[in-house]
Amino acid sequence: MENKGSDEVEKLKTKFLSVWHNVKYSWALKPKTSFSRNSPVLLLGKCYHFKAEATDEESLTEASVEDLVMGDVDAFRRDFASRVWLTYREEFSPLPGSTLTSDCGWGCMLRAGQMMVAQGLMLHFLGRDWTWSEALTLQPLDTETWTTTAAKRLVASLEASLQGAPGPSVRNSSPQAQALSLGSAEEADAHLKEMYHRTLVSWFGDSPSTPLGLHRLVRLGLTMGKQAGDWYGPAVVAHILKKAVEEAMDPGLACITAYVSQDCTVYSADVVDCHRAPRAERTSDETPDAPTLPQNDHPVHASTLPESRAVIILVPVRLGGEKTNPEYFDFAKSILSLEYCIGIIGGKPKQACYFVGFQDDSLIYMDPHYCQSFVDVSTSDFPLQSYHCPSPKKMPFSKMDPSCTVGFYSRSVQDYERISQELSKLLQPSAKEKYPAFTFVQGHGRDYNLSAGLTPEKREWPFIRDPRRTVTTVGDFVLL
Repeated sequence: MENKGSDEVEKLKTKFLSVWHNVKYSWALKPKTSFSRNSPVLLLGKCYHFKAEATDEESLTEASVEDLVMGDVDAFRRDFASRVWLTYREEFSPLPGSTLTSDCGWGCMLRAGQMMVAQGLMLHFLGRDWTWSEALTLQPLDTETWTTTAAKRLVASLEASLQGAPGPSVRNSSPQAQALSLGSAEEADAHLKEMYHRTLVSWFGDSPSTPLGLHRLVRLGLTMGKQAGDWYGPAVVAHILKKAVEEAMDPGLACITAYVSQDCTVYSADVVDCHRAPRAERTSDETPDAPTLPQNDHPVHASTLPESRAVIILVPVRLGGEKTNPEYFDFAKSILSLEYCIGIIGGKPKQACYFVGFQDDSLIYMDPHYCQSFVDVSTSDFPLQSYHCPSPKKMPFSKMDPSCTVGFYSRSVQDYERISQELSKLLQPSAKEKYPAFTFVQGHGRDYNLSAGLTPEKREWPFIRDPRRTVTTVGDFVLL
């Protein structure tokens, strides 16, 4: 009886906490983000210009992206809103090892990591030029729209909690049946890409069965000493994501894997091995509703061969001591200007963000700090709107936390050779920047006497060099 009473108290506390988080993270009203009309905007390797000709004597300086009407504004908005946006959610099934049914207040770094991996998967399956057809129809998250939506959701949540009723379900339909009604090959290809878009999003759903969902990440975190509700740093999240991608049982993910650098060093032989090593066989009956890979002129064709896999490369770095060293601002800009860069996870202290671009001296990011309702991604036509963000945010480089993880996508061994050469040149120390953020070296990590079996604490700070090492690299990482 005592245990039963204790469980009821825990459930009640969880419900009250969920309601509080709903209010805190859904009603956090933020002003529109201002962009300069006269400076280019870089978004994951693509450059956009908002410059407009002045119609009067007053010069045009700044405006929110929703108000700009000239230049590449619509193209930028479409591109940004097509990225997968993963935020706090509530009312999903309890997370492993806990009674928590929401990640509000602690899961932002995991969500940022999910967004970075999602971008890698989008490059792999859809290509960098793909955009979502409904991207420009999303409502901006301004004060009026967000307040109304949040209020309705809060009322529905409270009613469901009091009545014990489940939330609204999503009507099921067959995407294969929809494909049969399509006429031209162009329409069929667009529909196939939309199916892949939907499948990709479903891999990040908040249920125990999804390969890259929060439940899976928390379960893997338990093996590293992290509990649901703990703070996850960018380095720990990189290792969790690597395991999740490596161990994913969905056959659609068999052609891609992940690599995490060691000691701020990318070991080329290890990455090449990741490209060439075959994945375990996946049987089609594990995911019967997964769409087949597109075959005609599709971005994934080079990686669908049995002997080849694409690799998501994750590099945990620290760009300074207590604060980010200004010497690394240009480095971050250079990285985000590359099309094979899949972004940076970091943010402010204890407040993670997913950085996807910049303008002048401000970073552009996607914010996971919004509480949204659980979506059942097991249905074939679940709503996609809450997985795409119409409103970019900006933050000065000076406020960026120095601890972060940089991500890259490499399609093949040849692709990696080009990437490593380009990045090695970019990382060459200059008179101003004495130490690179990370380095590339030949060989395997095991060839350099790197200690194995790191504790979770050491994984969080993977920047201590082994004093026994005698090999010379481009430059050792040192906090400035």
